[in-house]
This record gives sequence, C-alpha cells and structure tokens, in this order.
Amino acid sequence: MSVLVINPGSTSTKLAVFEEGNCLASSELQHDRQALSRFVRVADQFDYRLHEVGKFLADSGTDAARLRAVAGRGGLLRPMDGGVYAVSDDMVADLKSARYGEHPCNLGALLALEVAREMNIPAYVVDPAVTDELMDAARLTGLPGIRRRSLFHALNQRGVARMVADRLGIDYASSDFIVCHMGGGVSIGAHRHGRVVDVSNGLDGEGPFTPERTGGLPLLPVIDLLKRGDMDLDGLRHAVVKEGGLYAHLATNDPREVVARIEEGDEQAALVFDGLAYAVAKHVGAMAPALADERGHVHVAAVILTGGLARSGPLVAEISRMIRYLGPVEVVPGEVEMASLAAGVERVLSGSEPARAYYNAVD
Repeated sequence: MSVLVINPGSTSTKLAVFEEGNCLASSELQHDRQALSRFVRVADQFDYRLHEVGKFLADSGTDAARLRAVAGRGGLLRPMDGGVYAVSDDMVADLKSARYGEHPCNLGALLALEVAREMNIPAYVVDPAVTDELMDAARLTGLPGIRRRSLFHALNQRGVARMVADRLGIDYASSDFIVCHMGGGVSIGAHRHGRVVDVSNGLDGEGPFTPERTGGLPLLPVIDLLKRGDMDLDGLRHAVVKEGGLYAHLATNDPREVVARIEEGDEQAALVFDGLAYAVAKHVGAMAPALADERGHVHVAAVILTGGLARSGPLVAEISRMIRYLGPVEVVPGEVEMASLAAGVERVLSGSEPARAYYNAVD
C-alpha cells in the first residue's frame, strides 16, 4: 500500500512516499519567496507546486503503478470531526474560494486530487487543523456571542498520541492523553478516548506564551493599552501572533540562544525561560478537568511533549518536573505529520477506519 504524501507550507512543499509505515522516499522542496510573491492568491500557486510534485515523483523513481492513494495536508475548512476525509468537489470548492481563510495548506487537497485523478486512485486529507471535537462546556466564554474555536496542531497531536499508545501497548481510542505541541505556537489538547474534547487555540491568543506569541493576556490592561494609543489594533494583532513571547522579552525566538544567555549569567533570560516553562506546565494542568471521570478521578495514560521545542532538554526537564503528577511524561521531539498522513490513509485502505465525507456547510 504505497501512499504519496503532499504537505505544502508557506515556503516549502514536503513530499514523501510511504509503504506500510516505511518512508521509501522524501524531499522538502524550498520555494523562492520572490517566485511565490508573484501569485496573488494561494490557489494561484497550484500549477507551480504541481510541477514540483511531478519532478519529485520522477527524481525519486517512484513506481506510479504501486501507488494506492494520495494524502494531502488538510486545509482551512469548516469545523469538523477529526479523521480521514475523501477529497470531494465540496472540499475543493471551499479551498479554492478560501471560504474559511487563505493558507498554503489549502493546496494540499487540491494537489492530492489532481495527482490522484491522473493515476485513477483516491485522494484524502487527515486530521486537518480545523478538527473540532470540543465538548459543549468548553466552547462557552463569559461573553455571549464570543465562543471558543478549535484550531490546533491536530495532525501532529493525534499522530504522536497514536505513536505513544502503540509504544505503551494500549488503544488510543480507549485511553486519555494530554498532548502539548510546542513550536512557534503552542497547542495543548485533552484527548479523551480518541476525541480532543478541549484544546488551547494559540491563534486566538489562548494558552501559554510561546517563542513568538503572547498567549492569554489580562484583558483590561490590554484595553487600557489601546485606549492610551500605545498600540493600535493591527499592531496588537501582530504582537499576539508574531512578535510576543520570547521575542518580545528577549528579541529572539530561539530557545537555544536563551539557554546560552542563561549560561552566561543573564538573569532576565533565566526569568523569561522559567516563565515559559511555568506557563506551559500551568496550561497542561488546566486540561485535567476535561478528563475527569464521574468521581473526579483523572487517569492520564501519558502527558506527551512534542514539537520543535521538545528538542530543548532544559525546557522539557523543567516542564516535566511540574506536570509529572498528572501521569508519565513522554517526549516526541519534532513532528510526525508526514507519517501521520500516510498512516491515516493506510488505515482506510486496510479497512480498519472508514473514510469520512466532507460537505459544504450552510451559511
């Protein structure tokens, strides 16, 4: 069961061929920013990126006759349950029109379908970032009209949870996990019997501060900041998503540089680093109530730390010290998105999981 995997990012396209869990060929194509800048919309990059996919297949010597399916990174679609979805005309229409937002990941399903049609095989997406399985209580805020959204690193969170479950010899769908993806953004999910019933949405300003995001802020001081004119709305939005956290405090988003400064005696760097570890640990602990049973007991099979920041030994050690009371801590550095895309499709091809149908939501 060979599966071609296509994962488009802002300035790169990751490509791989997997067969029964083994990566046979892979490549990360870096795209020139100037070349991409000539395209007005993300959808306009389609032919440019499709050419690169064809070149990869030729250069890697992939036997097209062995391919059984194509997996594309899920784009910005309507909120929906996680799982494996067949790429459909409705999905293509939503992605081409950017109905739910513009992002290079929107090209994943479009490219997958084009290649699949040429080979007369199916195309799928797996656990897109818009995966929404929140329990009703988790959607509410203290202001009617503002509801919490589910938008997170769903593909990697669910992929590492399945990986750890296999390692522990347990069934992911019958177990509870807290998964913390730590990169430029941080998302923390409560996985209850295979469903992510609560999650921090870093793009909306929730959760801990990160290397480049502010995380949750005290609201009234923010209102005062705007009222004084110290920052306008566009500046605040940019700071929340791009120039907050470590960058705002220390003018770097690289934790390795922060650790180096600490070793040289920089007390401010040490304080901010401790604050980052504490903020992450605090929000990991905040997911425990989502996993409590009727008697108030929490049985977490593992707390999983993943993402690029999980490569930082000092950060992982400090976070682990504060969250170990929840359960065993498992570390999966980096991400497993490509393998997770292939594994999801292989589950469908083997008949162990059904493919879901995507349909347009009514406005």
